[in-house]
Amino acid sequence: MPQMRIRDAAAYLGVSDDTVRRWIDQGLLTAATDGSGRKVVDGFEVAQVARRHAAPPPLPGGLASSARNRLVGLVTDVRKDAVMAQVELQCGPFRVVSLMSSEAVEELGLEPGSVAVAVVKSTNVVVETAEGGA
Repeated sequence: MPQMRIRDAAAYLGVSDDTVRRWIDQGLLTAATDGSGRKVVDGFEVAQVARRHAAPPPLPGGLASSARNRLVGLVTDVRKDAVMAQVELQCGPFRVVSLMSSEAVEELGLEPGSVAVAVVKSTNVVVETAEGGA
């Protein structure tokens, strides 16, 4: 299993290094020592903790959908011309950009500061990793 330093685990979990150390003390994560004598945690355990502690904002207005990749966020920019528009959302730490018709922007009332949900339903999802998987 891949191991990661505490500061890296904290960055992936969106918490402080001290929080990861508390979770180790509480038994939520298991720490080991790497070959350089640094404290590390198991990458799989970090992924499990990330999934258990994920708390996305609730979907507005009782929406229901078959899509599982739903990112609730705030509209940060809308650029449109007579036909097409580019809408940017900030969904937590993620910037999501969508291209749609200007008519759709008007119908949805999208403007900077609006709450919106980016829904991704695709058979083409690219997964990247560092060279060699480390």
